[in-house]
Amino acid sequence: MIRVLIADDSAFMRKVLSDLFKSQSDFEVVGTAVNGQDAIEKVKKFQPDVLTLDVIMPVMDGLNALAVIMEQCPLPVVMVSSTTQKGTNETIRALALGAVDFVSKAGGAISKIDTIKDEILAKCRLAAKTHARKNFAASKPIVYKPAVVGEPATRRIEVKRRTGFVPGQKPTINRVPSLTAPVRKIIPGTGKKLVLIGTSTGGPQALQTVITRLPRNLPCGVVVVQHMPAGFTKSLAERLNSISEIAVKEAEHDEIIKPGQVYIAPGDYHLRIAPAGGERKIVLSQEARVGNLRPTVNYMFDSASQFGRDLVSVIMTGMGSDGCEGMKKIKATGGYSIAQDENSCVVYGMPKAVVDAGLADEIRPLDKIAEAIVDAVRR
Repeated sequence: MIRVLIADDSAFMRKVLSDLFKSQSDFEVVGTAVNGQDAIEKVKKFQPDVLTLDVIMPVMDGLNALAVIMEQCPLPVVMVSSTTQKGTNETIRALALGAVDFVSKAGGAISKIDTIKDEILAKCRLAAKTHARKNFAASKPIVYKPAVVGEPATRRIEVKRRTGFVPGQKPTINRVPSLTAPVRKIIPGTGKKLVLIGTSTGGPQALQTVITRLPRNLPCGVVVVQHMPAGFTKSLAERLNSISEIAVKEAEHDEIIKPGQVYIAPGDYHLRIAPAGGERKIVLSQEARVGNLRPTVNYMFDSASQFGRDLVSVIMTGMGSDGCEGMKKIKATGGYSIAQDENSCVVYGMPKAVVDAGLADEIRPLDKIAEAIVDAVRR
C-alpha cells in the first residue's frame, strides 16, 4: 500500500486527488495539507510514502516547503505545477531541490482530471519506489589542468564482477529501433574529447551537482540528454547556466559543439552528433519515439560512437535501461564510460543496466562524477 499525502490550497483539487487515489487499491490517502507549512507538519506526523505538492500556495509555497522537507525529512515528492513560464521555471527549481517528478496542470489549472489521472497515478507509483536524497551541497568548480606527460591522468575503479563486455573483444550489438546506421568508419582519437551525459528520473538534481562542478575552461563540449517534455529543457538550461561557471544552453539544430559549453537536448527532439569538417555538430530531429521517449540517450550515444576514443560517456540516475545499447557501441569503438553508483541514484535503473553489462570503466558517487569527467578528459 502506497501512503500518500496531498498538499494543495484548492479544496476542489484536494477532493479530486483524494477521490482519485482512494479509487485505487494500492493507494491510501493519509491526509491533506492546505499550504506548505501544513505540508511540513503533516509529513512529519504521517510519514507518507509519497507527497503530491502544489507549487503556488499561501503562507508557504511549495518550493520553500520542499526545501525544508528535503533537508529535514526527505521523501519522494511529485510536484503539481502549471504550464506557464513561471510555473515551468518553478518546476525546474523543484526538481533541482529533489522532487522526483512533476505533473503539469493544463492551462494553469486541472479542470479535467480524466486527462491526467493516469499520469498522476503512474508517477506516484514510480516515486514510491525511488530513493529520496538531500540536495548535494554545491562545491567549487574543478580547476582544469592539462595532464603532465608521464603522469597517470585518471584512476580506474574496477567493478567487482563484470559480465558482457570483454576488453579487446567487440560485443554483440543489438539494434535499437530508430537509431542511426551501424558504426561507420571510426575516427581515430585526436585528443579532441567530447563528453556525453544521459539521465532521466532524478536527473535535474544530478545535473546540477555535476555541471556546477565543471570548470569554465573545460577543453571540450558536453552534450546532455535528459528525459523531459518540451517546454522544460530551456528553463533547465537557463537555471544551470545561472549557477555554473561553465556555459549551459539548450541545443540548437546544426550548431557546432564548442569547448567549455554544455548543450541540453530540447524536449521532444532526438539529438545526434555528426561530423562537420574538422568539428562536430548537433543534429535535431523528430523521428519516431523510441520506447515512448524523445529524446533518448541511446540515440545520442549511437550516433556519437563513430568518434571512438575521443568520447567520455556518462550514465546517471534514471528508470529503465536507455543508454545501455548505445554504450555498447561506444565501448566497441574505444570510448570511456562512467556510471553513477547505486547509493547516490534516485532510481538505479539506467546506470545499473550499463554496470550489469560490464560496460562501466568507473562507478562513481554523484558528487565525484565531475572530477571523473575532468580526469577522463585529461587522459
